Amino acid sequence: MIRLDDLQLFLRTAALGSFSNAAREADLLPGQVSAAIQRLEKELDIRLFARSTRSLRLTAEGEQYLPYADEVLAKLKEGRDRLHGEQRALQGTLKIAAPSDLGRNILLPLLTTFRESHPKLVLRLSLSDQVSDVFRDPVDIAFRYGMNEGASYVALPLAPDNRRVLVASPDYLRRHGRPASLDDLLAHQCLPYVLGGRVHDRWSFPVAGTRRQITVKGKLICDDAEIARRWALDGRGIAYKSWLDVCDDVEEGRLELLLPDQPGEPTPLNLVCPHRRQFSPAVRYLHAALLDPLMAMSARMGEL
Repeated sequence: MIRLDDLQLFLRTAALGSFSNAAREADLLPGQVSAAIQRLEKELDIRLFARSTRSLRLTAEGEQYLPYADEVLAKLKEGRDRLHGEQRALQGTLKIAAPSDLGRNILLPLLTTFRESHPKLVLRLSLSDQVSDVFRDPVDIAFRYGMNEGASYVALPLAPDNRRVLVASPDYLRRHGRPASLDDLLAHQCLPYVLGGRVHDRWSFPVAGTRRQITVKGKLICDDAEIARRWALDGRGIAYKSWLDVCDDVEEGRLELLLPDQPGEPTPLNLVCPHRRQFSPAVRYLHAALLDPLMAMSARMGEL
């Protein structure tokens, strides 16, 4: 008889690519994960993984069996949730990935309030500006900026009208002047960011139905978006940030909007996960709790 725990370990081993990683995630020994896979292979009478001293990969039979194992576990979870009711289902652990700046300054109080409303639920929050792979990383959902065109994951919109904005501190503008056009950015100290090992110093703007790129320069570069915001607050340069990340700073006068008549790059915010069947009651309730406040924050840009 196939054990459900063995199926779960099979899925995580396939996603993480090693017995050791799957064991670490499940707080088991690698040998226990290997034994679980061997039991499953014996029950199915097929080889699920091709093993070598340096790699572990699914066999053709393993690739074929993977979606069926995933569907079985998803159906069992769905049935359990329906039997217990959605409110009671808000328990266990919900693993969330979010960008650093958004997570610390915007999501943190909202997530804390949500968790307090559902005391049996555990939230495990991971903050990083590296884009989470919701298919391979040990997360249930991720907050992600950007367009969803051609993506293989499923996205629930949270702030579809959000855009990037150019901002600088009043102190920086007193010392260096205010840019009057996109071309003027070339003469200013800007604050590019690093993502995936690459410096993103080409800032895009929609102009007359096309996209214009400006290659900016700066002497302060970081792979943490929160640091770019802090440098901007400290008068170190011009930042090109999501409105959600800087709206409070702008409204309280710590940062000023630059070129307000020039629209910034669209950066809609979505809640994403690999498959629609993974939108558990906890995910649906979380999306509902965040939608109104984040939509309201996004709308504040049009009120300035």
